[in-house]
Amino acid sequence: MKRSIFLLSTLAVLAAPMSWAQDTTTPETADPETAAPDTPEAVQIPPNAELDTGEPADAVPGATDNAQDDSTYTKTTSGAWEVQCLKVEEGEEPCQMYQLLKDEQGSNVAEVSLFKVAGGGQVVAGATYVVPLETLLTQKMTIAVDTGEAKRYDFSFCTQVGCYARVGFTEAELAAFKAGVAAKITIVPALAPDQKVSVNMSLNGFTAAFDEITAVQQ
Repeated sequence: MKRSIFLLSTLAVLAAPMSWAQDTTTPETADPETAAPDTPEAVQIPPNAELDTGEPADAVPGATDNAQDDSTYTKTTSGAWEVQCLKVEEGEEPCQMYQLLKDEQGSNVAEVSLFKVAGGGQVVAGATYVVPLETLLTQKMTIAVDTGEAKRYDFSFCTQVGCYARVGFTEAELAAFKAGVAAKITIVPALAPDQKVSVNMSLNGFTAAFDEITAVQQ
């Protein structure tokens, strides 16, 4: 399996346990129970993108990439986003955007690493979301920007750290992130399938951070 900085999404900042935050005010469009039949399926990153998708469960994908080392560092901070880079001996350092998602009480709920996808295809950006282990995977994960339409995303696998969703975004979806205020991330807990857990992914500083990682990769 090709090692990539984009698999270094679970960093030491997640040493504290993730927690559930029940949200009873999630917009109906993001409700996995009622919106599933009408919610469009999200665009998935194609197999030839710079992501490993669909590895066998017994391969424990990403298990060797979860520990932070001295080669990974935060280069800059733009609003709610960190620009994290991997030190290399030669050439440009590969970088990604990172945000730790917390509930209203300040408890860690999830994390996201977002990066540019090259190649000129439908998918122009990709992201890895990590959520708690006790997530009902069959209900998938939904993302809705501000009051926009929610989309559903599949989970790829789980490790001892959490469950991973690797997804891709089109140019239109990327534009919505740049123009938006927050994206609501919604999952369903396995122990309470009639409930849903929502957390906001702040879009403050998104454009500047994305422009920075794009400039590095050019």
